[in-house]
Amino acid sequence: MPQTRVTNSLIETSKPTLSFEFFPPKDEAGKLTLWNSFDSLNELNPDFVSVTYGAMGSNQETSLAVVERFAPRVATVAHLTCIGASESSIASLLASYERFGVAALLALRGDVPAGQTAPEGHFEHAIDLVHFARSRSELEIGVAAFPEKHPESASFEADAAVLFDKAAAGASFGMTQLFFTAKAYFDLVERNQSHGIDLPIVPGVMPIANAKQVLRMAEMSGAAVPSELHAALMNANNDAEAREIGMEFSARLVRELVAGGSPGIHIFTLNQSKAAIELATSAGLA
Repeated sequence: MPQTRVTNSLIETSKPTLSFEFFPPKDEAGKLTLWNSFDSLNELNPDFVSVTYGAMGSNQETSLAVVERFAPRVATVAHLTCIGASESSIASLLASYERFGVAALLALRGDVPAGQTAPEGHFEHAIDLVHFARSRSELEIGVAAFPEKHPESASFEADAAVLFDKAAAGASFGMTQLFFTAKAYFDLVERNQSHGIDLPIVPGVMPIANAKQVLRMAEMSGAAVPSELHAALMNANNDAEAREIGMEFSARLVRELVAGGSPGIHIFTLNQSKAAIELATSAGLA
């Protein structure tokens, strides 16, 4: 299967990779924040970056514009959700990504927005997109991995079986969803290995700079927040104290992941550079 800059950087370097996730901005102010944050974080020489893509292509045009701007400057992983999409629309997107020179595709099913019903489409699951992308494109393919089980999965073993099938279909690396304990990640890696899965899995970590925001995102995603951390954040005297507690926790988590042998760290930036730089620096990755 094709292996380009992303997989090679994960398996051939003696130092863990550093990478960042961005999302497409919603307005002009958001654009300025994104470009400024990207410029600041790119100074850390990340191994790659990723750009998210909305459910059912809700921000397709903006996402494409960000990917096109990033790709000439740094290895870029373009997220792509497929639920409700047609073969022709996905083929067109793959062609655009190839034209932009992206490093890889992150093949995702995507969630149906609350209150909506998925329209008819060719793709029902992420593996359908993996098969299609591999048959139509030479782009490297990454897939999602779930340290705390996919919300719709029957078991951890079922998750491992799905990931095995994605690897067999052509995926060459994985990236995790949000989680808060090193054990959750290393348990995932161990399960993968026991099922014969040898994909490098990059742990995704969110700096806890805005405690309320991160806790809300954890609740939405189903990520378990350690009770001690939750209590400490809730009992903080002010936002500044909560930020200090959260960032110390985040840095400790990253150090544990690196010490345990994770191939890299993917930082969810929320398009903000300050906390991402602080986390990368304090954890010795920059």
